[in-house]
Amino acid sequence: MTTEARDLPLGELLGGRRGALDASVPPAVFVVAWLVTGRSIGWAAAAAITAGVGVGVWRLARGRRVTASVASVAAVSLAAFVAIRTGRAEDFFLIQLLSNVASALAWALSILIRWPLLGVVAGVVLGQKTKWRRDPDLVRAYGNASWVWVLGQYTVRVVVFGLLWWSGWVVALGVARVALSWPLVAATLAASAVVLRESLPEGHPGLRHPRVD
Repeated sequence: MTTEARDLPLGELLGGRRGALDASVPPAVFVVAWLVTGRSIGWAAAAAITAGVGVGVWRLARGRRVTASVASVAAVSLAAFVAIRTGRAEDFFLIQLLSNVASALAWALSILIRWPLLGVVAGVVLGQKTKWRRDPDLVRAYGNASWVWVLGQYTVRVVVFGLLWWSGWVVALGVARVALSWPLVAATLAASAVVLRESLPEGHPGLRHPRVD
């Protein structure tokens, strides 16, 4: 396999460290504000939304897309609304839990129908569109690597977040939200890159050069 296949920037394709860290700020602020204000969900929610808006504005100033910033603020606002509505601070993390359930199911289904999402994302970014699907070796490699995301990231998050949410451990949820952001993403990226590399047969021209004979 060629060097370009080994050096494919999977981190950039799937959001990278910046996006993971940005998403961790509002939950951390929520937990801190919840503790400081005597477990006031209202104040904690307001603080989290303010932090989300602040991160969004900061990233806009540094060239981030408007849609990405708006989506981030909307997600924080929805989480805050759910917590206020139910009166349970742990429910601030419910949207995050459900989104990981949905992601795990979507990635698993994509593999089963031979449209692994890792390949879809890589195909778009590399300008191949769906050309990679005409190469059985790439379809298999992307499928194998996508399972790393299903089991190594989304399922891990579902189990951890689910147990902590069920137990009502708000502080632990905040810690887990940070710990399972970039550190877990980095580990998943590394593992999926290895699986992707090892899944291609010897002599394959690489991810950027699908065999379409």
